[in-house]
Amino acid sequence: MPAEVADVDFVAHVITQTVVDNEKYFGDLDSVVGDGDFGYSLARGFEIVLEQWDTLDRADSGTLLQKIAMIISARIGGTSGPIWGTAFLRAAMAAKKADVLDGAAVVGLLRSSIDGIKARGGAEVGEKTLLDALVPMTDAIEELVARGAPTQEIFDAAAATARRAADATSALQARRGRASYTGERSIGSPDAGAVAVAVLAEQVAARWPERAAVRAS
Repeated sequence: MPAEVADVDFVAHVITQTVVDNEKYFGDLDSVVGDGDFGYSLARGFEIVLEQWDTLDRADSGTLLQKIAMIISARIGGTSGPIWGTAFLRAAMAAKKADVLDGAAVVGLLRSSIDGIKARGGAEVGEKTLLDALVPMTDAIEELVARGAPTQEIFDAAAATARRAADATSALQARRGRASYTGERSIGSPDAGAVAVAVLAEQVAARWPERAAVRAS
C-alpha cells in the first residue's frame, strides 16, 4: 500500500474505532439537551465500516474515504448520517483532486468537509455544532502546516485546539438540531458533536506515534 494511502488508512481506522468505543459517552453527552441517540447512531454506521475494513477498496486515498462515506451515509440514521457522510465524501472528492496528499492538501480535505457540512446542515460557526470544534482545529492545522511544523506537533495542537473549542460550546445556545428546541436550556453543556471532534483528534494525536514508527522503519 502506498505510504500516502497507509497514512489515511491509519487515521481513518483510529477515527472509526474511537467512534465505536465512545458510543455511550457520545450518547450521554447528547442526552443532556438532545435526543440521546448521537452515540448510538454513529456507532451503528462505523461498526459496519470496521466489519468491512479489510475489504475496502484502497486504490487511492480518495477511494478509501469514499467507501467509508458510502457506508456511514447508508447506515447512520437521523441527522448524523447525512452530515458525517457528507464530510467524508467531500474529503474523498478533495483527495482525488490532490496530486500529493501533503499537509496543505489535508487542510484542503478538512475545508472541503466543512463546506459540505455547512451546505448539508445549513449551520455556521457559533450555532453549537461540530463546526465549532472542526473549524478552529482546521485553522490551527493550516497555520502550523504553513510554518512547516512536524506532523506530531500539528496533531497535538489540533487536539488541544479542538478540546478548547468543544469546551467553549458550553457557553453557546444551540441554534441547530434537536438541541435547538431547548432554547436557553442548551446553555451550560458542551455540544456532543464538537466534543466528538475533540475526542477523535485526541486519539489521532495519541496514536500517531504508532504510524510514525512504521514509516521510520
